[in-house]
Amino acid sequence: MDNDLKRTIILEHFQNPKNKGLINDDSYKFINMNNESCIDEVNLMVKFDGDKIADIRFDGEACAICTSSTSIMIETLIGKTKEEAKNILNNFLKMIDEEEYDADILEQAIVYNDIHRQPNRKKCALLSWRGIERILEELDK
Repeated sequence: MDNDLKRTIILEHFQNPKNKGLINDDSYKFINMNNESCIDEVNLMVKFDGDKIADIRFDGEACAICTSSTSIMIETLIGKTKEEAKNILNNFLKMIDEEEYDADILEQAIVYNDIHRQPNRKKCALLSWRGIERILEELDK
């Protein structure tokens, strides 16, 4: 994917993020994530329908990378089973850490394949993904 397309996708998800805004519904799992090294603070709500992710909502104050990464994550994970989501999450983390990963399953999240060139931005891109990881781990307990 060329850099212009990457920038376009990131900008679109920053300016028009998917599922922004929390709702009052106790059937959602909730987690607050913050990045101690910058302003990023994101509240995530995840609803499951059996084994599938039925919905993800978010709100908070975050930079362009964090907001766009959250929006892309939401679009990528809704409708996936917990196992599919774990696989996507694992491959996203590997990509960020410059390890071997399956690019085909990352969908638009592939736009962050070179974020490692800006180490200070890795936490921004990872914040919401780490939140989903924690929610999935909690469900496994």
